[in-house]
Amino acid sequence: MLQDGIVTPSRIAFLDVDGTILDHGKTVALSTIDAIRAARANGHLVFLSTGRAASDIHPAVREIGFDGVISNGGAYAVVGDETVLARTMPIDATNRLTAYFEEHSILHFLQTDHGVYASQRVHAVVDEMRRRWGIENDPGAAPRFRDLADLDLGDVAKAVFVSEDVGTVARAQGDLGDVFHVVPGSMPLPGGSNGEVGMRGVTKGSAILSVLDRLGRSADDAIGIGDSWNDIEMFEVCGVGIAMGNAEPALKEIADEVTTAVSADGVARAFERHGLIPVP
Repeated sequence: MLQDGIVTPSRIAFLDVDGTILDHGKTVALSTIDAIRAARANGHLVFLSTGRAASDIHPAVREIGFDGVISNGGAYAVVGDETVLARTMPIDATNRLTAYFEEHSILHFLQTDHGVYASQRVHAVVDEMRRRWGIENDPGAAPRFRDLADLDLGDVAKAVFVSEDVGTVARAQGDLGDVFHVVPGSMPLPGGSNGEVGMRGVTKGSAILSVLDRLGRSADDAIGIGDSWNDIEMFEVCGVGIAMGNAEPALKEIADEVTTAVSADGVARAFERHGLIPVP
């Protein structure tokens, strides 16, 4: 393709949502919107790559326009309107996971492709978090829960938990790591811990490989941009893994590069650096 008189190869970018596109439930920078739309107009592909359920992606993010979506931390992948990947948890695994949470009194919610399910107690806790974060009037900024009694156990793709104990993630990794992929979550808690749980081998990275295979594209063409621990496998499989400036220092060390923060045009600066959009 021709860009400012220079032929540049087509790239495919995979973008995390919270902390990368969306400033943790609050705003999307205009520079990010413009960069994504301009990159696609220039012939590049741009995919969402999020831990959220597809139905729980903030409307302001959806409205930007993308070529596909990886959701539920890699359990689902859609290219255009085609579902190319759908990996739910076996029911016995879901039962083991929920039994573990209940045994240890760990608050949690369960994600499917079409919704997020939780108990009334979890509803109340998350509502309090929303008030603390100042996003209580934005219905798209946090999970919109459905009644846990209506959940089909065969539809579960991922679980998220919150705990007042800072050691809960590490213990869950030790207790569940034989079957599950457990990583720290991205909820900005003032104390305690937050974690995400999927099946082992089900990650954003594994989903990206499926998308690349479906498109006949090389990993060398891929750019992955994120700020959370569920982005590590994305960094590993993409030709370039880019951490946001607001990511934790340890995550920045794993990435190939670091861009500016979500509130400082981080996506746009990364796209400029790699030729998806021209430098102003």
